Amino acid sequence: MERLWPGRGAVFEELGGGITNRNYKVSVEGSEYVLRMGGAKTSLLGIDRAVEYAAGRRAFEVGVGPEVVAFVPEEGWLVARFIPGRPISLEDMRRPEVLGRVGDALRSFHSSAPIRGRFDAWAVVDGYRSLAVAHGVEIPEPFARAREVAERIRDVRGPQPEVPCHNDLLNANFLDDGSIRIVDWEYAGMGDRFFDLANFSVNHEFSVEDDRRLLEAYFGEARTADLASLRLMRFMSDFREAMWGVLQSGISDLDFDFRGYAMKHFGRMESTVADPDFARHMHAIG
Repeated sequence: MERLWPGRGAVFEELGGGITNRNYKVSVEGSEYVLRMGGAKTSLLGIDRAVEYAAGRRAFEVGVGPEVVAFVPEEGWLVARFIPGRPISLEDMRRPEVLGRVGDALRSFHSSAPIRGRFDAWAVVDGYRSLAVAHGVEIPEPFARAREVAERIRDVRGPQPEVPCHNDLLNANFLDDGSIRIVDWEYAGMGDRFFDLANFSVNHEFSVEDDRRLLEAYFGEARTADLASLRLMRFMSDFREAMWGVLQSGISDLDFDFRGYAMKHFGRMESTVADPDFARHMHAIG
């Protein structure tokens, strides 16, 4: 507190919910901020704090994120203005009015100027595997089969245009203060818009019909090939999340069952592949 707000009587309270970093709400001279202090070894997770800072500033510029007011790169500290908004429930996210606003917010960021950093889901899962092995973590048996499926998805979709993406669209990262605000830009980078759409979809437990409405909100229509891409990329979202949990189990100092978290996502991936619609979606693109 003294380094960031010297002699200004800043007071703080811890904000719960995160499983990577430590977050605090800071009150100082009538203003409120969120101080994010990076967790242990987060660079191994592919997090570049300078990229996060730049992405957060871009999100604020396009009206999507909170104002970023300070960055201490040597410590990995980021300070953003506190947003007095409300969480958005999973049920509310399905409402057409809310979904339309979310689609507008995502499209605004995806359509903005290029940002630093790159996010490729295939490279991420491979990198997490290598680092986990290097830290003595046993790789779960479902990895090999999942990697084969991932390669089939990449082959059938082919190269994709890269746009600025968030890449971690958990429900807890959305707030409504009259506008849709998205927080936590630490995995942001240039990537595939369909990873973002799929990541949002799977984290909000969307059905196929929900995904059609999401595509209509984002593109103005729900094309068959777009729906297929979104549904296939849900697999890649879960694969990234599963391998994130595997790596975290070997490097994090937080009290959390990262191994159980990983196996939950591996289980959901297996259910996705077993669904007859999965093969139909592969055919719809290929």
